[in-house]
Amino acid sequence: MTRKLFIKTYGCQMNAYDSARIADVMAPHGYSLVDDAMGADMIVLNTCHIREKAAEKVYSELGRLRGVKEARAAQGSHLLIAVAGCVAQAEGAEIIARAPLVDIVVGPQVYHRLPEMVAKIDRGAAQALDTEFPAIDKFDNLPETKSAPGPSAFLTVQEGCDKFCTFCVVPYTRGAEYSRPVAQIEVEARHLADLGVKELTLLGQNVNAYHGVGPDGEIWGLGRLIRRLAKIDGLLRLRYMTSHPRDMDDDLIATHADEAKLMPYLHLPVQSGSDQVLEAMNRGHTVDDYKRLADRIRRARSDIMLSSDFIVGFPGETDADFQATMSLVREIGYAQAFSFKYSPRPGTPAACARKQIADDTKAERLSALQDLLREQSDAFARRCVGEAIDVLFERPGRHAGQLVGRSPYLQAVHARAPDTLIGQVKRVRITEVKTNSLAGELSQPCAVVN
Repeated sequence: MTRKLFIKTYGCQMNAYDSARIADVMAPHGYSLVDDAMGADMIVLNTCHIREKAAEKVYSELGRLRGVKEARAAQGSHLLIAVAGCVAQAEGAEIIARAPLVDIVVGPQVYHRLPEMVAKIDRGAAQALDTEFPAIDKFDNLPETKSAPGPSAFLTVQEGCDKFCTFCVVPYTRGAEYSRPVAQIEVEARHLADLGVKELTLLGQNVNAYHGVGPDGEIWGLGRLIRRLAKIDGLLRLRYMTSHPRDMDDDLIATHADEAKLMPYLHLPVQSGSDQVLEAMNRGHTVDDYKRLADRIRRARSDIMLSSDFIVGFPGETDADFQATMSLVREIGYAQAFSFKYSPRPGTPAACARKQIADDTKAERLSALQDLLREQSDAFARRCVGEAIDVLFERPGRHAGQLVGRSPYLQAVHARAPDTLIGQVKRVRITEVKTNSLAGELSQPCAVVN
């Protein structure tokens, strides 16, 4: 009997990849993915623990689901509710204690065990909990993906973190750095290409720390892995994220110069423009290190654009420290960036630090930084007007005869084009800047099929 599975994904691209693989894990056991939680037989909340009040958001969602589960029980049926991901790893038994309606709590390293946990519940167990860091590679236990999510897909190549930034929970929820073997990654990449995927984004908490075993028995870095994957027929574009400045080696920089399939867009988080704050964060690099690295990358590939992450209001951050961040942004220049107010994560050193910054100060600084970052991203978008750029069309647009795709710089681009161009890269001349997107027209017009 077919059962309906609904997955709600919080947070990062790696969680999006994990959610897709959870669906793959459950499919052989009769679970079919649906878009509506109300009709589902099983609901999985795949959680993220990075942002402020992440756990409380999960408990709030569970509160909303309580009535659904009770109504289902009154009808004589059982709704399975599972909490997966990093909140599951961090909270563990606390979730079971606070939310008795939860049947399953499973960490991000063991979701391949979900079918066993469901079977345990079906046999009469009250609840099931698994948040281990097993020695056996979970990727060896994942089934083959049956269908592609579209022309673009994620592929996790590295997990975990050994950096221990003082604000971050990733080393505690995802474990130590681990890199998948090259052969295993290549098999998955070729399979996705066979399913019609044209663009792969390689994922990792510190993806450029990749150090997987190659088919020759040697340890390969990310640059060598990318060059290997670029040889796969059908794959047109490669990307990777998220990078750490400490792990950007010469070979990877050279790969940006040499490999045309590697897109000229790099997410390189700096977090702060103050050496004092960077040291307090335990980032392991200075502002000057970052500037020199950005210069080396740009000398290797002149058309590359950078994006970044910033945290404002880190404990002890002074007005001078914040102005140093603003100066760094003006000097580097970003096509896009993500910025956040510092929020304490339980169990991290920064959460216990003295000199916590007042919320109103953090809000004021964040507003000023976001205004500057928005000016830069808007200026970059305006520079694209009149240019002909390559766009990978991914899906139909909002209007008839319109498609939406992505530029090499991850900008959304709208253009009138036939559906037959979905999954193809075409030249589009940009004519207009829209809110959060660009509009253009095919350089070589095609007949539009309604």
